[in-house]
Amino acid sequence: MTDLLSLQGLSKSWFGIPANRDVSFSVREGSVLGIIGQNGAGKSTLMNMIGGVVKPTSGHMMWRGLPYEPAGAADATRIGIAFIHQELNLFTNLSVAENLYIDGFPRRMGLIDWKRINERSRQVLSRLSLDFDPSVEVGRLSPGERQLVEIARALHNEASLLIFDEPTTSLTPRESERLFATIEALKGQGCTIIYISHILSDVQRLCDDIVVLRDGEVVSRGTIAEFPIPLMIRSMIGRDMGGMFPPRSNQPQGATVLEARGLTQPGVIEDVDLAVHEGEIVGLFGLMGAGRSELARILFGLDKCAKGTISLKGRPLEGPVRARIEAGMAFVTENRREEGLMMDSSVADNLTLASLAAFGRGPFALIDRDRVAERTERMREELNIKANDIHSQPAKALSGGNQQKVVIGKWQLRDPDLFILDEPTRGVDVGAKYEIYSLIDEIAARGGGIMMISSELEELMGMADRIVVMNRGEIKGQVLRQDFDRERILALAFGEIAE
Repeated sequence: MTDLLSLQGLSKSWFGIPANRDVSFSVREGSVLGIIGQNGAGKSTLMNMIGGVVKPTSGHMMWRGLPYEPAGAADATRIGIAFIHQELNLFTNLSVAENLYIDGFPRRMGLIDWKRINERSRQVLSRLSLDFDPSVEVGRLSPGERQLVEIARALHNEASLLIFDEPTTSLTPRESERLFATIEALKGQGCTIIYISHILSDVQRLCDDIVVLRDGEVVSRGTIAEFPIPLMIRSMIGRDMGGMFPPRSNQPQGATVLEARGLTQPGVIEDVDLAVHEGEIVGLFGLMGAGRSELARILFGLDKCAKGTISLKGRPLEGPVRARIEAGMAFVTENRREEGLMMDSSVADNLTLASLAAFGRGPFALIDRDRVAERTERMREELNIKANDIHSQPAKALSGGNQQKVVIGKWQLRDPDLFILDEPTRGVDVGAKYEIYSLIDEIAARGGGIMMISSELEELMGMADRIVVMNRGEIKGQVLRQDFDRERILALAFGEIAE
């Protein structure tokens, strides 16, 4: 294979602080290159230099053996580089065909040539084995289908290098499998791919070569055969973590924290019985649409429930969210950026979001800022939140893992009895994942009950004491830790068996 893209000594500094230093590697034509590294390792800056969004401070790039010096993103598109971002750049109110031709509509006798557009769109969609009508509105498609439309747009623009950035974050397991099949097909058609992901098993499955970034530098590279997952982890974080998951510090105790009986909301969940005990981590697994997040929202009082009862430590729970919080319940939402944090506010302000009233003093409940500063600083130390100044640095300036620690810390300041964690490590790198797993273990060791929702079955098998499996709003069964079996759990999730 010949080199399609080569980077030679590429560096970028912001105000004298290096984001990338002396990065050199090549992407072989017709191959899949995996780029891995923790959040803050320099992957985004590097991709922005390749995409013409950022100019390097030093070093240079070669494209098909010739100098490549993009003046902007349009230059990258023109030579055949396309990005498939985690946040898709599609117009959901327009059709598939209109999205494919958004950069320029062909005309015939001064009018848009819709016949040609639709014919060409069908040809591009057929390359991806997509059989839906190009006139369908993008907003009606599933996240997985929308992502394939994004790929179709890249093919329409005759891209020869596709860069995938965390592509499976919002996909179901079935949609992820479809995406992987598409990537394999594109590779077979001669496309070159850069694949960026925190899910190392996917990188191992798809990629031919690996480049590992740490602190802005290339620390390892080679063929996939040279990189088993433990070596990937060691290369990314600079040390051996001794396993993907921390050892459990305790065994669940007998007292019941949460008890739900007969929860029913037509079309959402049906006759759900669920219990969580002190010190227990209960994993909740199911495919997209199984009702996991909907159940969490009902338990927390965000959504209605037509029938059933919920109690926390033996006390019936009724009323709005505030009543659940006061009773001792915490909810770490799956969407931390929009629902878990105030991104423009400081880290300290975010840490006190759920407990600000507790810092009031005097008849007018004025905020005791000294106590706020002391308590939030202690929480920063306990959670190892990497921030320069938590009282001035905004949450949006933190990495994904540190943002998630802030969300957890916000609730820990209230010392709740029950944590509901919905996708607690989504979009978090492997090093930060281990830290979050350790925090979860510490909460359980102190006697807190935890309901942990995750689309990563390996994550639940590594952390949970038992896994409850949902399918179409119903609980199909549960599996105890000593009986964990991937095939059995997936069979329950697909509704192939029931207990």
